Amino acid sequence: MPNSVLVVDDEEGIRRSLKGVLEDEGFFVDAVASGEECLSAFERRVFSCVLLDVWLPGIDGIQTLEKLKAIYPETAVIMISGHGNIATAVRATQLGALDFIEKPLQIERTVLAIRNALRRRQIEADNLLLRQQVDDYVMIGESVPMRALRQQIAVAGPTGGRILIYGESGTGKELAARALHRASPRASMTFIELNCAAIPEELIESELFGHTKGAFTGATQAKEGKFEQADGSTLLLDEVGDMSLKVQAKVLRVLEEQRFEPVGSNSATTVDVRIIAATNKRLDEEMERGAFRPDLFYRLNVIPFEISPLRERREDIPLLAEHFNRKYSAGYARPLKTFTDDALDRLSSYDWPGNVRELRNTIERVVIMNSRERVAADDLPQLGAPEGVSLAPRYNFTSYREGREEFERQYIVTKLAECDGNMTRTAEAMGIDRSHLYRRMKALGIAARS
Repeated sequence: MPNSVLVVDDEEGIRRSLKGVLEDEGFFVDAVASGEECLSAFERRVFSCVLLDVWLPGIDGIQTLEKLKAIYPETAVIMISGHGNIATAVRATQLGALDFIEKPLQIERTVLAIRNALRRRQIEADNLLLRQQVDDYVMIGESVPMRALRQQIAVAGPTGGRILIYGESGTGKELAARALHRASPRASMTFIELNCAAIPEELIESELFGHTKGAFTGATQAKEGKFEQADGSTLLLDEVGDMSLKVQAKVLRVLEEQRFEPVGSNSATTVDVRIIAATNKRLDEEMERGAFRPDLFYRLNVIPFEISPLRERREDIPLLAEHFNRKYSAGYARPLKTFTDDALDRLSSYDWPGNVRELRNTIERVVIMNSRERVAADDLPQLGAPEGVSLAPRYNFTSYREGREEFERQYIVTKLAECDGNMTRTAEAMGIDRSHLYRRMKALGIAARS
């Protein structure tokens, strides 16, 4: 709850008074008498702001602050004390407290401090969201193959040369293509992509070249194709090895002439598009069996890139795991996990046939399903388990409702991953209406993938 406040003070009169005043100001307020009770309260609900007394029985306010910020760093904490001193205030600030108020408390000053803390917390959350949106397309890793890939991108990105990226599924071919686009003079234009394997044969021409109204049954209005959308920009033809020979011939013509005719039109449209193609297939083998045109291959393969599978750059696995840990912990409003050495060893020793995508899904599942802050090897899903074997880590829910919601959340996240984030296909796979899927995702705090 964005305006929730927890008052932590061992004096009952102060707790009662603050609770009443703050509720009158529109806050949701709970109150406890000790640091231990404060930490226990957070196991039931994460509060947006805490008014925390320095002098408490048991663990004091400074110790409570340190434990609280370690587990819930996004929570705003305001320290209160009747015996404050500069050293205590400095120490509290170093540990992450946003303000320090001396007793006796002035109501106006206290309410203003809470509102300012919540406003700052919201600004930080908004900034984090913006960083996450950028970080979604950041290549993580310091291995030799990753450093070499960044160097290739720095050299080839500013040019207009066509690029063919090869890599197994899940290695990050799209990330490399986006990095190439950002490094090019076309970076200010919208990056356009098309997954050639995801579009039915009868529709891919329309997707690429667009169509006129009435061009075929169901074409009730004209449509702009990907080539036209990418005019002046970059077009990624993902999984280009799955494109039919018929469509390959038309794409070859566009590459040669930089113009095309929308389906149903007799007039040509001229475009300026930089093509980046990506595939998980060996196109030399596809050419040998007649499934891919050699002339198109040589047109696309001006600058070849190859992205190494994750098993060949194992030193990147801990970095990637921490990246996804932070991303999904923030995205699902969960405490940040700490992976033990044995957990990182198990992650690093696994071959990851699904590469970075499989690792990402594994960390997302751990963040959602594991209620403990520390994640040991035994808490990880069974890596590489065959179909039908449960992949959920051990968990401990406080209620049936919590367990049911976690199962539903995991089920939806899994189905979204299987359908590459496509809402319509996910709803169909689950046997529910798309609108119902949206409502459940919103209720469970699951963000739709852009």
